[in-house]
Amino acid sequence: MIAVPGGTFLMGSDRHYPEEAPAHLVSVDPFWMDRTPVTNRQFKEFVKATGHVTFAEVAPDPKNYPGTPSSMLYAGSLVFSQPTGPVDRRDFRHWWSLMMGANWRRPYGPRSNINALDNHPVVHVAFADALAYARWAGKHLPTEAEWEFAARGGLDGAEYAWGDGLTPDGRHLANTWQGEFPHQNLAEDGFQRTSPVTAFPPNGYGLRDMIGNVWEWTTDWYAPKHHANAEKTCCIPQNPRGGNEGDSYDPALPDIKIARKVIKGGSHLCAPNYCRRYRPAARHAEPVDTSTSHLGFRCVWRPDPKE
Repeated sequence: MIAVPGGTFLMGSDRHYPEEAPAHLVSVDPFWMDRTPVTNRQFKEFVKATGHVTFAEVAPDPKNYPGTPSSMLYAGSLVFSQPTGPVDRRDFRHWWSLMMGANWRRPYGPRSNINALDNHPVVHVAFADALAYARWAGKHLPTEAEWEFAARGGLDGAEYAWGDGLTPDGRHLANTWQGEFPHQNLAEDGFQRTSPVTAFPPNGYGLRDMIGNVWEWTTDWYAPKHHANAEKTCCIPQNPRGGNEGDSYDPALPDIKIARKVIKGGSHLCAPNYCRRYRPAARHAEPVDTSTSHLGFRCVWRPDPKE
């Protein structure tokens, strides 16, 4: 793990997606953070020690998904499949599919495996799986504020974790998408899918893969925007904890009350023409019952433990 000093910083952004606004000052206490996302090798050790069965390996309970056809209630997870040509980017079903048998051991379906991916981030982990690992390891999942502070690596206000240019001097400093998403993947950074967690340089705190490769769970409930900036320095939020569970439900799905957590960092599927969320300020809502082929996590440890 890496020691992160804590401090006051400008969280969020007023320059990109509406859920990142308003930019506002917050403070976090010092903490320790995993140097990299949790890898397949580490997750294997956890499963071997505990017998944990991930969310994606269990068929959904019909009571939790009213109106869903029984033919769709099978054990599986969301897998990205690259279309062969341009598609309507307003409909994610052109590239995401709920694949039967996909899970952390078989990230691209029943015929895939992780035999050569020990040093890649574990994927297809739902929030409960990440939380179970963290507790087994004697750690916690980070808050959104902790995660964003750590991702900035001491560069408060910078656009990216390494400065203000996406590819300084033409160098790719994270595993993101090059080309027209979702049908053209030029892989100029060297990777079509996930990459080893040490493939790109660390940020100013020594943390790797805070941007790109895989999204990462935080413990905060999702709210569609940040709180306003404090009017006085004495009122700057200290160790903020995000929204409320009841406010995190997806308004587009009024009959399905599945809470959503904040995920951070973007992934190898984030592209300039589609999802510019390869920035510390970027955030996204993820249902706690969902696992995907581009979502992982890392842990923190706090000298003064707080759930």
